[in-house]
Amino acid sequence: MIIGIDLGGMSVKAACFQGGTLTGKVRAETNAADAPEKTAHSIAELCVAAARAAGHELSEAAAIGIGSPGVIDSERGVVVNWSNFGWKNVPLAQIISGETGVPVFVTNDANAAALGEATYGAGKGYKDSIFLTLGTGIGGGIILSGRLFEGGKSAGAELGHTVIVQDGEQCTCGRRGCLERYASTTALLRYTREEMAKNRASLLWKYVKTPEEVNGMTVFSALKEGDAGARRVLDTFVAALGEGIVNFANIFRPQAFLIGGGVSAEGETLLAPLRDYVMPRLYVSTDYAPLEIVCAKLGNDAGLYGAAEYASQRM
Repeated sequence: MIIGIDLGGMSVKAACFQGGTLTGKVRAETNAADAPEKTAHSIAELCVAAARAAGHELSEAAAIGIGSPGVIDSERGVVVNWSNFGWKNVPLAQIISGETGVPVFVTNDANAAALGEATYGAGKGYKDSIFLTLGTGIGGGIILSGRLFEGGKSAGAELGHTVIVQDGEQCTCGRRGCLERYASTTALLRYTREEMAKNRASLLWKYVKTPEEVNGMTVFSALKEGDAGARRVLDTFVAALGEGIVNFANIFRPQAFLIGGGVSAEGETLLAPLRDYVMPRLYVSTDYAPLEIVCAKLGNDAGLYGAAEYASQRM
C-alpha cells in the first residue's frame, strides 16, 4: 500500500493505492497562517485517516508520496520555496517520515499530476508525454521514457514560464511575455472581457450581467450559438496555447500533449482548433513523428495518483 498526498493552498487530500487502484480518500483544509510543522502534522494525521478509510493501518504503508506546490528539492524532500505559504527550506519529507515512520518522497504538484496522467490517465498509452493544466496559471510536467523529468535540482519543467511574446505582459515570475499570461484560464477571461468591452452586441453578454461574472465557460457558451466575438476570443487563446505547444514539441517531441484544467472539459471544441493551429507549424511533420493532443482524464485526482506513483518509483 502506498499513500498519495496532494497538498494545495486551500486543502490537502490523501488517498491509499494498491496496485494503482485508489482504495480510500480523505481531505482536510490547509491554512497559510499555519506553521509548516503544523501543516505537516495535519498531513501525517490525514495519512492515518486515509489508511483506515481503505481498511488498513498506516503501519502497512510502504511509502508516502507528496505533490506540493513550490520549488521542490525532490532528492532531499525539501520544499525550497512555496511563496503562497511563505515556506522556505521546509524539510517536509523528514518531518512527516518522523511522525509516521514511513519513507516519504516529495515532488512538485504539477509534476505529480503529469506522472499520474501518464501512468493511469490519458497518457497511459504513451511513452513520452507532456501535461499542461490550464488554470490561474499554467502548470505542467514532462514524462520521458515513462519517467518524470524534473531537471537539475528538480528545478525544471516550469512550462508556464517560457516566453512567447518578447517584452509582453508582466508575469508574476518577474519576466514579461510568459506563456501563462497568454494561455491560462486567467488569460481566457481577460480576452473575453476585452471582447465584451468592444462589442456590446456580442452574445457573451447573454451569459453574464457584468464582466466580473465571466468564467472559463462563458466563451464556449456563446461560441455554441455562433457568436463571432466568442470565436475571436477562442482563436486568440488557441494561438497563444498553440505557440507554447509547438515550442515544447520542437524541443521534446512527445507522443502526446495532455490538456487539463477546467476548460479541458470542452473537449473537441477546444482541441480541434488547437490541433489545426499546432500541426502545420511543427518543425518535423506528424507523418514521421506522430503527435496527439488529448484531454486529461483524472481531473482533481491526478495529483494523488502521481504522488503515489512517484513514491513507488523512488522506492
